[in-house]
Amino acid sequence: MTDSTQRTEGTTAAFSRTKRLMITLPIFIILLGILVTVSTNTRIPVEDTPRAMSFATLTPDTTVTFATKDKLPGADTYKVRKQYLTIDAKRPSTGEIQKIRVLVRTPEGAPSKGLPGMVFMHGAGYGTCDNSFGDIATSMASAGFVTAVLDKPVWSTSDLNRDYQGSAVIYDQVIDILRGMDAVDEHKVGIYATSEATWISSYLLDIDDDIAFQILLSPMVFSPRHSLAFLAVQNFALAGANDGYQSIVRRVFSFDLAMFGLDNIDIRTSTPKAFSIPTMVAYGSKDVMTAQVQGFKEILALAHRAGNWDVSLRSYPIANHVLRLGDESMSGTPFADDYVDDMVAWAVGTSRGLTQTSERIAGTPLYQSIPVPRGLHAHRVMTVYGTIVLALMAIMMLVSLIVSCIALVMHIRNRSKGLGPALGFRARFGGALLMLTIVTLVALFVFLGGFGEVVIAVVHMAWGSAPPDDSGMMYWSWPFIQIVCIVLLWAWSRVFTGIIEELSMRGVLQWPMRRGALRQIMSGAQPVVAERRLGRMLFWTLSFTMLLILLSFSFWGLFLF
Repeated sequence: MTDSTQRTEGTTAAFSRTKRLMITLPIFIILLGILVTVSTNTRIPVEDTPRAMSFATLTPDTTVTFATKDKLPGADTYKVRKQYLTIDAKRPSTGEIQKIRVLVRTPEGAPSKGLPGMVFMHGAGYGTCDNSFGDIATSMASAGFVTAVLDKPVWSTSDLNRDYQGSAVIYDQVIDILRGMDAVDEHKVGIYATSEATWISSYLLDIDDDIAFQILLSPMVFSPRHSLAFLAVQNFALAGANDGYQSIVRRVFSFDLAMFGLDNIDIRTSTPKAFSIPTMVAYGSKDVMTAQVQGFKEILALAHRAGNWDVSLRSYPIANHVLRLGDESMSGTPFADDYVDDMVAWAVGTSRGLTQTSERIAGTPLYQSIPVPRGLHAHRVMTVYGTIVLALMAIMMLVSLIVSCIALVMHIRNRSKGLGPALGFRARFGGALLMLTIVTLVALFVFLGGFGEVVIAVVHMAWGSAPPDDSGMMYWSWPFIQIVCIVLLWAWSRVFTGIIEELSMRGVLQWPMRRGALRQIMSGAQPVVAERRLGRMLFWTLSFTMLLILLSFSFWGLFLF
């Protein structure tokens, strides 16, 4: 069709540079405004006061002593005998049965009556009776305790939906097994709970009023939402991650997980009854997972509300989250120097009802760099929006991959057989789409790489390693992506301006609209972006996907400058 024929059918001339700029600029402002609005409305306020909290101890000497003239048994006083039991652990809520092995250690040569007992409660993971608490349970047994370590009750749950209340019932079942032994005094059975297990121990004390005492190792005092958010934010900061990545943590822990059947995140286990019995709390100065200052203050307050003043603290230098020296990921790492002796001494004296003469608050002063984000709560609207955007992005990335593979195969086939272009992109759109897709995916991979580097650093610190010397990608990647996103928005604005220009030239944007204009565009007779249907499908699929990636970036806060 000649130019004169097109004009007679109502087409208009191409835009001038000035007109293109005048159209591109408002499109850019609108797109930027939408994404900034999303980032602003999903932002979670930062709780940054008080910072650098500390809790002074009364003496650096962690030795535990009691008012008695008798020599109390310590570790290695008795030889230890082991025996295995198997129980049916029935999950109360579902009736599901898990065969659980229980490793019982008894002191040989100890009195045959009136011995104290102790049940060990697992932290996170999938511990068994054979690979958990072996050294500490043996030390306790060699000091005259009958100890029990069981396979962790997990049933068909995962780390995301642990049945804490059901687990408490099974631990209590094992406690009753010890109470039923002839050598054990049924009123002298206590518990040793570490990390995640301190959520379970709260339920246990609620259903069993006869627990004699408890040793809490790195207790997670606050709800999972607040405890885990504190862990992540503090470790992100220690790793040197950009503040933007830290803001992701607050968004994640503001999700309403109850929508997905995950109710554990908001359990309330910090009750006075949970600390109503003689309690020993132990921390390591290299533990970057627990809020030590606020946590211990909360324990003291709740214990005092319950009328319990028998609370001891021991804090050890260099020790990590499980009171060991070195990297927790390596097997055989030893406990902090005096921890075992102090713990055994406290348990022996407490189980005998003796009065403690040593200072209750001893060891290295506690330190906490940031506050627990107790203001975090479930945001249902944000959760629904984020889930839709992220799920749609994942789906469209898969669809785009499939369509791109088909387009590539068709392009190669047509080129090899001389059948002409398989896609038929118009000059201004084919190259633009390719570059926009490549740059957007680079930004996405940089984002995932930066976040992944933070996660790796956090895991290593949780195991006891020092923070990285150089923040590297976890810091510079955030502002880099922000700059790239601005460039991408401007480029997309130019593409949309080009589409508007093509529509205008075909009479779609005039009034009245040129008859048959839309039909010709849809049929490919007057194509806007591509002459071939496959090209048009690829263009709009990739365009929608790349814009969804930008929208997901805005959800995570990348458009807050």
